[in-house]
Amino acid sequence: MSQLLIGGNWVDGAATDRLRDKFRGEVFGEMAVASLEQVDAAVAGAQSAVEASALTPYDRYRILSRAAQIIQERAEPLMALMRDEAGFTRADGDNEVRRCVQTLELSAEEAKRLNGELVPMQAGDGVRDRLGFTIRVPRGVVCAITPFNSPLNVVAHKVGPALAGGNAVIVKPSNHTPLSAVELCRALIDAGLPSGLLALLHGPGSAIGRRLLDDPRIAFYAFTGSTRVGREIQAAAGLRGTQLELGSIASTIVCHDADLARAIPKIVNAGFRKAGQVCTSVQRLFVDRRIEGSFVPQLVEAVRAAKAGDPSDPSVVIGPMISRAHAERAASWVQEAVAAGARILTGGTHDGAVFAPTVLDRVAPSMKVVCEEIFAPVLSVIPFDDVEEAVEMANASPFGLAAGLFTSDISTALRTARALRFGGVHINEASSARVDVMPFGGVKDSGFGREGPAYAIREMTEERLITIAY
Repeated sequence: MSQLLIGGNWVDGAATDRLRDKFRGEVFGEMAVASLEQVDAAVAGAQSAVEASALTPYDRYRILSRAAQIIQERAEPLMALMRDEAGFTRADGDNEVRRCVQTLELSAEEAKRLNGELVPMQAGDGVRDRLGFTIRVPRGVVCAITPFNSPLNVVAHKVGPALAGGNAVIVKPSNHTPLSAVELCRALIDAGLPSGLLALLHGPGSAIGRRLLDDPRIAFYAFTGSTRVGREIQAAAGLRGTQLELGSIASTIVCHDADLARAIPKIVNAGFRKAGQVCTSVQRLFVDRRIEGSFVPQLVEAVRAAKAGDPSDPSVVIGPMISRAHAERAASWVQEAVAAGARILTGGTHDGAVFAPTVLDRVAPSMKVVCEEIFAPVLSVIPFDDVEEAVEMANASPFGLAAGLFTSDISTALRTARALRFGGVHINEASSARVDVMPFGGVKDSGFGREGPAYAIREMTEERLITIAY
């Protein structure tokens, strides 16, 4: 059963919700639901703990390093858990665990080297005998609100840097995937983290999330999720700090000189891993018209070879979506596109929550499969005549999280990377080419701020200037 972590203690919730596995729909566990009074107690406990904390940077390094080891040691049960609560295949679960371990290790290293800088005070006219430097200090209580599609690693991306920077953290994970967050918190406590520095709450965002937003004792909010909710968080946060990784319609461009043997496997993986439920999954695939006739059949063949079904089957590449309702919504978008003239090259069907990997062409900019985030294993092929046209179509989206570009021309690569208005542009990689050490975040309606431990820790701490006259 999923418990709450409040004031250093594991406690029962005010109520419980049953959890069902995403493939068969069978009950496999329960989620404790917090009361509003428990939310208040969690914030109070976190605030008291961070004010009293005596952890040194090396202490934080040691704890986070040990937590990474514990997660690695518990890899098998964690993968089994994510198979049930997130519908992950073994490959998806293994990737999630490995990346979580790396994120915690990176966070540990950053705890030891977080520092400020020397200020050149004497660059000012008439300034003598004065020294200036900055230090980084904790913000206080950080609230992390996390999604279902990365139930371990995205939590680590928020909790790891926050703790490395000396903060206390309150975690509110997705109701779809609460147990992975429980296990990460247990690993941190087992690694020696004073339990008061970490709180874990479950429950509906409309109640629990709103209570957390309304509490002025919380200094910083780190959120991954929809743009709609991100706007609500930003409005409620006011002058408090936020890091928002929001919606996306990820684009990848394939130029006429691309290495197709390299591009196609990367595009298939980026479009369909985790059943397409990744904010950087390839949704719009722009293909140079000169190679469309040869490229598309090869792509479709590769997609058809990707088996969808029971995530416990080692041969399955694409597991179920997070719920049958999500699959039905994606199917309705596909059928709506077909009715308006789109063509299904493969897929387009679903069995329960399992959605067959789908490739469409003959799509129009006004179709939902093109202009809204589908968050499903559905990819639309869009031809272009020159790369400038592809850039214009990609930039026309209100979102700007990540883009991919395949080309053999370095000039094309660099010019296009500068022209694409996205938080990250990956050359000879698909849009979903994330390494956990890099800065990750978007522009426009995809939010602002950066994940990646070295970058997040600076956002989760405050820079303080100190000057000394002598």
